[in-house]
Amino acid sequence: MKKIGFLSFGHWSPSSQSRTRSGADALLQSIDLAVAAEALGADGAYFRVHHFARQLASPFPLLAAIGAKTSKIEIGTAVIDMRYENPFYMIEDAGAADLIATGRLQLGISRGSPEQVIDGWRHFGFKPDEGESDADMARRHTEVFLDKLSGVGFAQPNPRPMFPNPPGLLRIEPHSPGLRERIWWGAATNATAVWAAKLGMNLQSSTLKFDETGEPFHVQQAAQIRAYREAWKAAGHTRTPRVSVSRSIFALIDDRDRAYFGYGRDEADQVGYIEENVRAVFGRGYTGEPDKLIAQLKGDEAIAEADTLLLTVPNQLGVDYNAHVIEAILKHVAPGLGWR
Repeated sequence: MKKIGFLSFGHWSPSSQSRTRSGADALLQSIDLAVAAEALGADGAYFRVHHFARQLASPFPLLAAIGAKTSKIEIGTAVIDMRYENPFYMIEDAGAADLIATGRLQLGISRGSPEQVIDGWRHFGFKPDEGESDADMARRHTEVFLDKLSGVGFAQPNPRPMFPNPPGLLRIEPHSPGLRERIWWGAATNATAVWAAKLGMNLQSSTLKFDETGEPFHVQQAAQIRAYREAWKAAGHTRTPRVSVSRSIFALIDDRDRAYFGYGRDEADQVGYIEENVRAVFGRGYTGEPDKLIAQLKGDEAIAEADTLLLTVPNQLGVDYNAHVIEAILKHVAPGLGWR
């Protein structure tokens, strides 16, 4: 059994070819797709965060709205760029959204990806400390976030407060019990996966990874997951961690699927550079008739290692079509792999 959710980047474009032409469309359709996915029996609705782009950005209003409109589905991010985040304010937002969602938030966070603008986090009021890189700053923000998210009081109360205080040091409110165990780290390297395990975060491994061995993407990703689990065990954590991978998987069921994705060319890993002098391997997509997909997916080592699969969806094709994409996997592919 695997948890199966969708991952949307929330793109919008004024193009006549897009069914998502504005920021309002992207947000409202994201809510509608989460509601539809829950009705279909999907396990998760996850969203990417990109700043300075025609994509979903500030996630917490969206997560709270979905939480208020659904009752079962997990609601998450993959990922929030921690270079842009004030950890203290983020705890308030996350706590409120999680309480509205009755404890269903699954927050993926990370150091972020290449940006639309140069050093965009500076416009949000952040800069690395002396000797730090922006990645170091993201990890520093993360460690503060995790520490204060525990709910232990740390702030000295005012001796003459406007409202009565509980005894002792004060914590950030509202506090959502259990949210600390539902934080995930999006790791692009084996080292950051190990770091995440030591801090007790779940692992999100996406459709790209820094190329550390030259092996196929799914083989490198599976090795990363195993290294993460070994580090988790060595750290002495008592709970079982969760691991997700993201994939583009399209089952060709009807004429719409064949028109959009039935182009017939072989799919393979791609190699590129998302940062200067850093070679990355991008995982292949999977497209085909259900029987073909089942056979191909059986050979994906990383999917086999993970407990959660996030299906990337082409959100600009509209809510109805994306619900169809999700349903096709749940109904025609997942049972053949023992995931349902």
